[in-house]
Amino acid sequence: MIRVSVDHAPIDIGTEMAGIEETGAGAVASFTGIVRADDGVTAMELEHYPGMTEAVLCDLAEQAMARWGLLSAVIVHRVGPMVPGDRVVLVATAATHRREALDACASLIDRLKTDAPFWKRETRGEASRWVEARASDDQAAARWTGPDDNPD
Repeated sequence: MIRVSVDHAPIDIGTEMAGIEETGAGAVASFTGIVRADDGVTAMELEHYPGMTEAVLCDLAEQAMARWGLLSAVIVHRVGPMVPGDRVVLVATAATHRREALDACASLIDRLKTDAPFWKRETRGEASRWVEARASDDQAAARWTGPDDNPD
């Protein structure tokens, strides 16, 4: 089972986790990203490319399902305006064993940071700026991709 959602609505962790736990898996791993108030951030806004964003996230989930033999992969991502403390993203994976669930979850969050078409704007007081891609995100995603990982 793959579930991908990109929406303005707040993320209901309980509902999402209940759904993935119903797979009968021996292990469920999850990551929740939350808007931080680092360096005085008072608001954050995420924009995306509708249709394309969901397709990229589905493709990433399909790759994870195949690579780690997952029973389920869930990616729920918010867009629109948010404030510190709001949930931005939930990635959850279910597998027979913990290592597969943990690795798949880490891979999905690392890869969606670089592969999915999201644009982030942060506000600090009266100033607002678009956030540039970070080399550290590229490095994190690169550890999950390589010549043997190309599904084509």
